[in-house]
Order: sequence, then structure tokens, then C-alpha cells
Amino acid sequence: MRIGFAVPVSGSWATPANMVRVAQGAEALGYHEVWTFQRLLYPQGHPMGPVYRSVHDPVVTLAYLAGVTTQVRLGVAVLNMPFSSPAMLAKQLASLQAVSGGRLDVGLGLGWLPEEFAASGVPFERRGRRGEEFVHVLRRLWSEEVVEHRGEFYELPPVHQDPKPITPPPILLGGSAEVALRRAGRLADGWISSSREDLDRIDEKIYIVKEAARAAGRDPETLRFVTRGVTRIRPSGAAGRAPLTGSFEEIRQDVAALEARGVTDVFHDLNFDPEIGSPDADPEESMRRAGAALEALAP
Repeated sequence: MRIGFAVPVSGSWATPANMVRVAQGAEALGYHEVWTFQRLLYPQGHPMGPVYRSVHDPVVTLAYLAGVTTQVRLGVAVLNMPFSSPAMLAKQLASLQAVSGGRLDVGLGLGWLPEEFAASGVPFERRGRRGEEFVHVLRRLWSEEVVEHRGEFYELPPVHQDPKPITPPPILLGGSAEVALRRAGRLADGWISSSREDLDRIDEKIYIVKEAARAAGRDPETLRFVTRGVTRIRPSGAAGRAPLTGSFEEIRQDVAALEARGVTDVFHDLNFDPEIGSPDADPEESMRRAGAALEALAP
């Protein structure tokens, strides 16, 4: 089981100094990866919660952290493909892979917020087919000398895109519907669960991904299964507590249970705790709690 930690990207604690403190602290403690996430817009009056109200760009954040770390891997869970072109994202991620020394892991998703699609000038419909074509073009741009593509959603005349990554970053796909899980099994290097995943039944979704990989002639045992651990530090012994909510010991037990269900990677994400990842939270208290969690939950 590989253990990661999310850097501050949401709310009042998400300052550049705190990003560095958490990333360097995670690296020193032996965490496998530090993670970010994307939220392009927050519609006025939307009930999605304070964690999404103020979020830094994940690619810029990881590029910044690449310059102040040397070993810890850098992950994003997830970038929503419809909000960018494959050519633009291929260029950005290839450069990030280069400046980080090959430490990048790329989570890709389809998005679910209609307002973000409207602001990006992209239709909400057929986003699954769009995503499949996006991944195909992205990989070709990273590997082929000349790329020419005429598809349903994207078109490239014969072009070069250099420099290419020496080692293309792994692509992990998100999504919780069965069609998305099967897409991850067919196309990706792994699957990333969402912040709303039922972790008590995550093995059922892992099974679907593996079956799709096997049906596509791929080895399912080579895939990664990454859980965004919506981690909330609370008093122990609460009745009906959710996985990864409770004392440090309870959370460690939950991580072990996830490994038994087939999860290969867990990263603890305090951004999704409204007591931490909110614009109204006390940033000093948030960092105090994050420091304690970094120490107590280290691999």
C-alpha cells in the first residue's frame, strides 16, 4: 500500500508557504506522493460545499512544488479533460514531467458541473466519448514523431510536439459509473475514486475495472487503484463513523481495510474536511492539525 498526502489547495490554509511545508514534510516522512485536485468554477449559490469555493490550479501548484522537492511523486486527481485541448494539456504535462524529473502521475476525469462546461464552451453531452478520444490523442502526442488526427471531437493536421517526455506519466482515470470503470480498465494505468466514494464497497468497483482490463487483453494486476482519502480527524469511538473519520488509530485501521479490498494507493486529503478546507477556517489551526496528521499517518 502506497500512502500519499494532499497539499493545501482549497480554502484559507492553501497558501504557497503551507503548500511547501506540507509537500516537504510529506517527502521527509516517506510519503509516496502529494496530490492536488481541480475545481474550475463555483456557481453562485451552489450547495456543493465550502471545500470547492476557493481552489488553486492543480498543474501550477504541482509545478511550484516540483521545484522545492526532489523525491516525492506529484499527482493530480483529477484534471477534467473537456476543459482543455489534448494538445495544450499534453504540452503542459510533458513540461511538468520534465521539470519534476519524471515524478508526475496524471488523473483525468470528465467533469460533472454543467456551469464549468458552459464556461469552457464545450457541450455536456457525449463527454465519455470525448474523453476516450482525448486520451488517445494525448498519448500519441507524447510518443509519435508526427501526429495527424481527425476524430469526432479533435483534429490535428500533421504536427510535431516536442520535447516529448522521456517517460510518459501514468494516466489514471476517474469516474464511478460502470461505463467509466470499464473505460479505466480498457485504457488507463489505473483508477482514482472520487471524494464521494463508498469506501466500504470500493472492492466492487475495483472488480469491474479489473474485469474490463482482462477482457481487453490487459493484465489487471498491473493497474493502480487510488483512493482519495477524505480524512477527518475526530474523537475515537463515534457511532456509525465513516471510513477515514476518527482517531489516528482508527484511520490507520481503515487504511489496512482498504488494502484488503484491493486498493493500492491511499492519499489523505484534509482539504475535504470543512473544518480545514474552507475559506472561513483558521489557517493556523488547519496547519497545526495537518502537521499532526502528517506525523501520525506517515507510512
